[in-house]
Amino acid sequence: MNIVLDPPRGITGFPTGMPAEEVKAAAAELGRVKVQDEGSAVRFRSMQVAALHPQFEIVFSLDDGKTLTSSEVWIPRPGPEEITVWFRGVDVFRTPALDLVAQLERMDLNMLHTERSSWMVPHLSLGLWRSAGHEVPLDTDGEPLYFQAALVGPTDFYDSLLNDD
Repeated sequence: MNIVLDPPRGITGFPTGMPAEEVKAAAAELGRVKVQDEGSAVRFRSMQVAALHPQFEIVFSLDDGKTLTSSEVWIPRPGPEEITVWFRGVDVFRTPALDLVAQLERMDLNMLHTERSSWMVPHLSLGLWRSAGHEVPLDTDGEPLYFQAALVGPTDFYDSLLNDD
């Protein structure tokens, strides 16, 4: 299975703006579905649909409770299925994190490193995190060797992080 991150348009099979019922139906094709705060548009408690596959999970956020706002893909776990997550031809979760950051910078993407384990690309709305809640291989800086999650949001998702003076 290949999942392509295509910010700000969405990810494979889940375009930004997709209606909630279609998100749930498509997520069910990937695995078990868990819906939280159905229809909610409350700030900090918006609707979420999680696709729980035996080897990975994707959390879809619907900020207005009706349409897909963002998709957060978690690193695939080992198992019988070959699962690869791509961004512009690069394997997001099998390329060491700092190497991936260097490749993205060579693509002339404006990478913001706001916290120790997170990078964002404003205007494009791609977010990458190295934080892990379990044992993973570490890089020389003590952080996970590979990114653990990637988020694709709408065009202005990370723009508030920019210091546009």
